[in-house]
Amino acid sequence: MTTRFDLGDPTFDVTSPEVHAAREQDWYVETTWGWAVVRYAEASALLRDRRFRQGNARWPEQNGIHAGLFSDWWGETLLSLEGDDHARIRRLMLPAFRKRSIEAMVPGFTELAEELVDGFAPRGEVELIGGFAEPYAARIICRLLGLEESHWQQVAHWADDLGASFSIDVGNQVPRIEAAIEGLTGYLDEVVADRAAHPREDLVTALVQASQGADGAERLSRRELDVALVFLAFAGMETTRNQIGLAVQTLLQHPDQWRLLGERPELGRNAVEEVMRVNPTVTWVTREAVEDVDLDGLHVPAGGIVQVLSHAAGTDPRAVPDPAFDITAERPPHHGFGAGIHHCLGHYVARTDMAVALPLLARRMPNAVPDSPGRWLPVSGNTGAVEFPIRFTPGH
Repeated sequence: MTTRFDLGDPTFDVTSPEVHAAREQDWYVETTWGWAVVRYAEASALLRDRRFRQGNARWPEQNGIHAGLFSDWWGETLLSLEGDDHARIRRLMLPAFRKRSIEAMVPGFTELAEELVDGFAPRGEVELIGGFAEPYAARIICRLLGLEESHWQQVAHWADDLGASFSIDVGNQVPRIEAAIEGLTGYLDEVVADRAAHPREDLVTALVQASQGADGAERLSRRELDVALVFLAFAGMETTRNQIGLAVQTLLQHPDQWRLLGERPELGRNAVEEVMRVNPTVTWVTREAVEDVDLDGLHVPAGGIVQVLSHAAGTDPRAVPDPAFDITAERPPHHGFGAGIHHCLGHYVARTDMAVALPLLARRMPNAVPDSPGRWLPVSGNTGAVEFPIRFTPGH
């Protein structure tokens, strides 16, 4: 093949006509970081293929970062772990993310969203990220973990800096990232000490108790606990904040869908799935071959990296004959939360809190339009809005 994508180019757009054209030529494309899968069927199969493992562990190395606090921490996150360690830590965290636990939080999600909109609805304008998406996502993650909700701004600041871990510019962001790891770890150490002395009904307490089994055998080391909590705090906030901005961007490009969502809040869950199909914050999902693999004309050597391009797969006409944006349509599952044994642990939290927020925003911001193009991260790597000003009919 002659096409080669530079995924690290800040001007490269994974949703571009160039990517769509390559999808018509073949199911994969060569890139600066291995290969990219651009069709739905092959993407779905590869994400579940046990000859591949999660490919994020080598992300610092790919960007010239071979040692240090960030490199060490990244290699120990749930994203990078494999095998027994991955399964054990994931299993210990799972109870906090079960459907029943999250459903019980829905009234609180609704109350929080209403409170935030009440703050700007009379003005008829809002900078969506600072005025809604960030406080909403950060306060929910504080509630989920059992952190003091009044600390949300500091938690959000650390999470935002840690979000640079997923940036295509990560090589230049290491000091910022490492300062955030130190700050958030120090803060969470105080929370862990408090829960050890004064247990509560929250995730931190559950994980602290999991560090000692009934027979005294350690099941979760203190280092594993620190890494897990820091990762949950930043990943949960960052993903929801970014995806809310992208969702509103997409819905405002389709005013009929925005109005429909405001009138029919039961479409909230479907709207979340449809937005993540066409405009996901996680623009690619990475896998690394653990052995030599031959896939329908592509040879991937052991250690080879393959990226599944989420938007290209989600809009593949072979899987979605009419890929136009439609929140009432039934679609095959998207890849915005990954798949297989590394399927995102917090997917149901994100799906649920966005399903609450989006219909409420549509109902209370009628006739909303962007007030300027805003400022956006590159549409490659993890993307989203930095600023997104919106104006609307006030008073609702």
